[in-house]
Amino acid sequence: MPDFTAHKHPVLAVRCPDCGKAVGLWCIRPSGHKAAELHKSRREEADRVFIEQHGIEAAILHIEGEWVIDPKGRAGIRPKPEQLALF
Repeated sequence: MPDFTAHKHPVLAVRCPDCGKAVGLWCIRPSGHKAAELHKSRREEADRVFIEQHGIEAAILHIEGEWVIDPKGRAGIRPKPEQLALF
């Protein structure tokens, strides 16, 4: 089970589908150089796995140099049914 709090960046908790870099290792460009950003497909996979593991309302926060999972972190920003307009 991926640990989203164990790495320098939470997305590093999953293997990259693009460049194949293993868990914990930064993505590389086709030239073999370190990528400036993590691949989009890896970020999407990390989101999918995080939601599957922790639920849609969970969030991950960077607090005092550590990643912390808040199980209800996104609950306050989701629109309430009465705030949604039906068109």
